[in-house]
Amino acid sequence: MAQIALRCPFLTRLPAGFARRAGNSLFSYAEGCPVMTQVMQRHASNHHQNVDLAKAMAADSKVEMKCPFLANMEKTKKMNPIVDSDIFCETCNKSVPAQVVNEANKEHCKPATVVEKVDKVTEKQREFESVDGTFNYEVFMKEEIEKKKLNHTYRIFKKVNRRPSSSRLRKSFPSRWPLPGQEISVWCSNDYLGMTRHEKVVKAVQDTAAKHGTGAGGTRNISGNTTYHESLEATVAQLHKKEAGLVFTSCFVANDSTLFTLARALPGCEIYSDAGNHASMIQGIRNSKVPKFIFRHNDTEHLEELLKKSDPLTPKIVAFETVHSMTGDISPLKELCDISHKYGALTFVDEVHAVGLYGHHGAGVGERDGCLEDMDIISGTLGKAFGMMRVLHRWLSQPGGYGEELRRGFIFTTSLPPMVLQGAMTSIGVLAGEEGRKLRSRHQEMVKILRTKLLDAGIPAVNMPSHIIPIHVGDPAACTAAADTLMEKHSIYVQAINAPTVAPGEERLRVAPTPYHTPKMMDKFVAAMVDVWETCDLPLNKQESPSFGQQV
Repeated sequence: MAQIALRCPFLTRLPAGFARRAGNSLFSYAEGCPVMTQVMQRHASNHHQNVDLAKAMAADSKVEMKCPFLANMEKTKKMNPIVDSDIFCETCNKSVPAQVVNEANKEHCKPATVVEKVDKVTEKQREFESVDGTFNYEVFMKEEIEKKKLNHTYRIFKKVNRRPSSSRLRKSFPSRWPLPGQEISVWCSNDYLGMTRHEKVVKAVQDTAAKHGTGAGGTRNISGNTTYHESLEATVAQLHKKEAGLVFTSCFVANDSTLFTLARALPGCEIYSDAGNHASMIQGIRNSKVPKFIFRHNDTEHLEELLKKSDPLTPKIVAFETVHSMTGDISPLKELCDISHKYGALTFVDEVHAVGLYGHHGAGVGERDGCLEDMDIISGTLGKAFGMMRVLHRWLSQPGGYGEELRRGFIFTTSLPPMVLQGAMTSIGVLAGEEGRKLRSRHQEMVKILRTKLLDAGIPAVNMPSHIIPIHVGDPAACTAAADTLMEKHSIYVQAINAPTVAPGEERLRVAPTPYHTPKMMDKFVAAMVDVWETCDLPLNKQESPSFGQQV
């Protein structure tokens, strides 16, 4: 009977040694196979009639074609069996199970010890072959870096230390400029409201560090969960009028992990992604490997056109941002949510560049536009307007559910220390009150003043409704040169934004004034920009600046 079980076409692809070691346990699997069950039953019947075993096996010669595991698997038939303790016959040029080797063929059959090497080396690999025949990693990496330097996508991080007395001044410690330790003014920080230096926030961090130390002690499920974590999650849930919240260690991890987990958990899920989405969202969508559809940036008609083609029963996620960090535009939030829900989709809304800056309590564009209930999942940050180093992520269900368990980015990383969490709660409290409303109002006023001054001077600032002012350059080399000249000649730091952060041809300087950048400072900044534009031979475009007021 053992020989009959081993006649299974699926088992013949296993090493003979493995099959022998498995022994009688194979019968339990054979009994569950619809094909082999019939084979063994016929064998038992024929055995009582003294029919030769070979004839019984021959009668089932077509069993392989019936195997439910191997049906329609033509490629499987072309593959060599796995070699374990099988015998390789050089004369027959094939593997032979050890149990069928007999006196007649053992002379030319010997244990298989050498597997034929298939040459899969590409021409690209040959280019980096070392003297000893191995791949030369050092040369490869150097060439890749040189390519990035030539197309101006190689990033050099400017070293700046914040001055304790001001949110806008820092000391620079550059590696290429001749004035180490020079005073510079920063015009591109995401510390939009200067909350990193707010006295209440600093004191809260200091007091909590003195009380609980500087670390968390572990992951959230291994000694790293504190009352501070749960209090902050309750605070952000209340801020966004949601049932519960989760705090991640970074916004990239939050977006990546959540989109990946949710898309994989929903059966047959599809994702509809805005073309301008942040890299963290794109990463989560790609990792999920579910069908994805890209709609044009903030284009509600294109989104509806795509959603119409989907089955109503198919789970769908529509992912987009409210404030786009590189263009400075604001999405048509209500329309996007309404269209998504019309076709049975969940909305995943990234408010990273909006929380703290918009709405009566600083909950973001969703609060400002009265759309919090339309936003199913909200991703926000504590690392920008709120002034802390980490990020929060909003979730629409109880945090103890499957989402928390599945998100590796949430579970398998050391949790945030209590001092950071307490600082975040303090910042949220300040910005939710009257002081926060005054800061937001002054912030928008300063943004409007600077944008007007830039446009009046002919600087090609893009007129957008948010607090971000992109200045179009359109060439990577010129963009880098403009940023470097600002630093070298005027001690002004504005970051050049080149590909792949923006598309080639869309290179820009990204300016983000704070409530603490005064009109007098702005006059100096604009004069420096005009000088740099002329030095770098960039076109000035003097025009009458349009009036553009922002809602807070």
